[in-house]
Amino acid sequence: MARIAGVNIPTNKRVEIALTYIHGIGPAMAKEICEKASITAERRVADLSDAEVLKVRETIDGDYMVEGDLRRDTAVNIKRLMDLGLYRGLRHRRGLPVRGQRTHTNARTRKGPAKAIAGKKK
Repeated sequence: MARIAGVNIPTNKRVEIALTYIHGIGPAMAKEICEKASITAERRVADLSDAEVLKVRETIDGDYMVEGDLRRDTAVNIKRLMDLGLYRGLRHRRGLPVRGQRTHTNARTRKGPAKAIAGKKK
């Protein structure tokens, strides 16, 4: 099992697909990384040599922000919004949708399970 950016990527999948298991790498970026490391998209992770895995690891470390660094950067950006007291920051702080979605109905993912209101009947 190859370990890249602190993540064990699956060995039986194609390299392009396996790289998407790393936080911050999607299909387009995975394709780009394979091209930079000169690895064909059809190759499986199990078929890669140690040198090729090292080349992929160095490409990701050098050119991309992934995993812990990316999560930390996102958290700092959200914290900045909250500290400045911006509207988006307030929505983050209250655990409500940030991008203008309706909250009268729906928004259960952000708001959590519905809470019963005592004495309310239709």
